[in-house]
Amino acid sequence: MSPHSQNIDPAWPPGTVRLDDLNAGSEIILEPKPSKDPNDPPKLATMEEAFELRSRLILCCDGYGIVSNKLRFSGYQYKTNKNRVNVATVTWGPLNIELGFSYALLNDSYAAGCGALAIGGIFLIPFALKFGRRPIYVLSTAIQCGISIWSARMQNVADLMLVNILSCIVGALSEVMVQMTVADIYFVHERGLMNTIYYWFMTVGTSLAPLAGGFITLSQGWRWVWWWMAILFGAGLLAFIFLYEETMFAYEPIDGVPITDRAASALPSDKDAEALAHGGVDIAKREEVPYEPVEVDYSIPKKTYLQRLSLWSDSPVSFGQVAKHCYRPFLIMFSIPAVLFMAIEYGIMTACTTVPVTTLSSVMTLPPYNFGSSQIGLMGIPPFIGTCLATIICGPLSDSIALYLAKRNGGIYEPEMRLWLCLAFVPLVPAGLFMFGIGLNNGSHWLLPAFGLGVSAFGVVPASGAALTYLTDAYTDIIADSVVALTFVRNVISTLFVFALQPWVDRVGLKWFYITFGLITMVVMFGNVFFIYFGKTFRVKLAHKYRHFGVQISAL
Repeated sequence: MSPHSQNIDPAWPPGTVRLDDLNAGSEIILEPKPSKDPNDPPKLATMEEAFELRSRLILCCDGYGIVSNKLRFSGYQYKTNKNRVNVATVTWGPLNIELGFSYALLNDSYAAGCGALAIGGIFLIPFALKFGRRPIYVLSTAIQCGISIWSARMQNVADLMLVNILSCIVGALSEVMVQMTVADIYFVHERGLMNTIYYWFMTVGTSLAPLAGGFITLSQGWRWVWWWMAILFGAGLLAFIFLYEETMFAYEPIDGVPITDRAASALPSDKDAEALAHGGVDIAKREEVPYEPVEVDYSIPKKTYLQRLSLWSDSPVSFGQVAKHCYRPFLIMFSIPAVLFMAIEYGIMTACTTVPVTTLSSVMTLPPYNFGSSQIGLMGIPPFIGTCLATIICGPLSDSIALYLAKRNGGIYEPEMRLWLCLAFVPLVPAGLFMFGIGLNNGSHWLLPAFGLGVSAFGVVPASGAALTYLTDAYTDIIADSVVALTFVRNVISTLFVFALQPWVDRVGLKWFYITFGLITMVVMFGNVFFIYFGKTFRVKLAHKYRHFGVQISAL
């Protein structure tokens, strides 16, 4: 990689950057632009620092699991808060016997958790923007440890509902925080792989947590599922306290230019945007701009270990300004179509993971399968395999395709280049859902629905990773609010499907539910074609709105 600076042409829409310097032997240009400060997280001055940052992302992805109540059993990543309920599904039988909770009540507790995930980030992410990422990771992990102890001592319906709701409110931070951290420490040409790895961590918990939970329930009792969670959260808390460094970085003015002006100058003016919308600017044919290497200024003191581990990094802005982020995600979502569409697609992909989990617990415990807790847990292995294979293939391939297409485009990268990959996997998701639902409906051998789960999981990974990376690349300056909106929509969709699942199945049958679900999924995934061809047009015409939101956030 070449540590060249990136001078974004003011006529380019947000998200369009030069990644390939054709005049310098096709070297990769780092975007965002490196600074001279050795404390700037994404600027790699040495191989040792590069290794540190990779380790921090791995910890960050671990943090996703820890903060969002995702458990790592047998070396695997922690399950998400919503997947806290997934692992709980294998304990529903003992809960029903010991505490008298009906299956309808347990299903409602699952849906309540999904609903809490939808709103938690709206109220809590402003604290990450005010005080930094580190204190939120640390404090939320401590809270989750306490909630896990509460779960292990559960006695009544109030306990059941409150532990699910409170855990998921705090865990709603996780997805947004990870995307903020990815944007903090990774360059554009690296984000496809890192978002795919992140999604792998997220879905592995969904797949394998019930497996571990089932065996723990059988061998130690259902309460020990939550005691193990408390133990692992405690270990995660220590890891965050002593190993995780702050990634939020306040850029100092350069050459006397305020940061807000620099942010605005990187966006096209209304006149430039209008010219782009009418084909007045051919980016690939524009005159090459000179690139100069950015040398790290080691005269700037590098923070010590203890300074990097300070509990918070207070922003000078007031809470009143930061509190605007409680409603700004909705303004962004309804102002920028790509944010709304990617949120819907991501929500549908998540539902493809969570809806089958609830179906397994309610259908495969009955004849002809008569599965027990451990057997239900074993059904998480096929989606785990599908997710792993997709991650291995699609993670590196996403970045490679983006770089290849950028080179063909005169070295200019467009975020829509990320979306081509997921189109190749569109048929797999509905096909997997058809095999799963129809197989269960017909009482087929368990291998058919298991294979369907694996096929569906294989197709979900590239679509979900592309949605996250597209938003990160196209709307970097507003990624926190964009992912809050995405998380809200995603969990609303999951909640609706969970609440509607049983009445829907009762009305049309399991077979037609999954056929309809699969067709809905296919239609949504094909929506990427629209953004491949018109996404740039939206970025051009809505650049002034992006500038408005971006400058406001930069001012914070």
